[in-house]
Amino acid sequence: MKITYPVPAETTSVFVVAADRRPADLGAAVPWRTGGPHRKAAARAIGTPRLDLRTFPAAQSPWRRTSLGDEGRAALHAARHHIVVTATAPVAGQPEAAQVARAVARGVADTCRGVIIDVRTGGVVPHTGCQAEPGEFHLEDDWLGWSTDVGSGGSCPPCDPAGSGACTCLTVATRGLRRFGLPEIMLEGAACVHGLCTVSVLRSVARCLLPGHLAWSAASPKARCRSIGEHLWIGGAESARVSGAPDLGRRPFRVRLGSRADGSCLSIGPPSGFAGTLNDWLCRTPGLLAA
Repeated sequence: MKITYPVPAETTSVFVVAADRRPADLGAAVPWRTGGPHRKAAARAIGTPRLDLRTFPAAQSPWRRTSLGDEGRAALHAARHHIVVTATAPVAGQPEAAQVARAVARGVADTCRGVIIDVRTGGVVPHTGCQAEPGEFHLEDDWLGWSTDVGSGGSCPPCDPAGSGACTCLTVATRGLRRFGLPEIMLEGAACVHGLCTVSVLRSVARCLLPGHLAWSAASPKARCRSIGEHLWIGGAESARVSGAPDLGRRPFRVRLGSRADGSCLSIGPPSGFAGTLNDWLCRTPGLLAA
């Protein structure tokens, strides 16, 4: 069987640089501060509808109350200014458009000695000195974040692994895939003690899906939906590398994909025919439960 998900015409990346000072002429300062392989693309994009730079007093910033992790929230609240880099581009132009935007955010951070917050992941982008944005795209380079919810109706406390078989209170979803035109990926109904395992499975699925999605988007820039098989094989070497497990000869495991009716996210779970609960499947997923 196939599942179908919608693909937007354009997506937006937003980076907020939290700083105590700002340059007098931001548009003039940023191009020469943006180094590395994205410098020419950044210089062409600044001042166009594709790349917008704005500065807000922190107290009046529309991003002050955005959903962030603790580190990002603390940086936003402590700063006097929020310098916002917003890039809107066709999905077929990803991931380059997002990389250029983050390269510009790095240039702003160098200029203002600020902290970079990726609004899409909710986290802080590590940045030291005149660090350039890498030329090659790798999802693990802080392009993916997580949203975690532990329901109040859980049947086992987080510190009680013995009761994990009956617990279904955990929901984890990715943050950051939507900027590439791919829905976020969610796993819900796991035991709360399986949080790290769930993140490892989601990361593996994201790493498996995104390259094919980007290649399809580049080849079909006008298509507004995509159909893929509902079952996905995650290779043994891939799962071992993501989990940190030493055995690269592990067997691959299979994941079943689903799509919410509104297209907001893809769900994952055990494959068709699996005899057991979601927690049983997570416990049997090669190497990831110990991640």
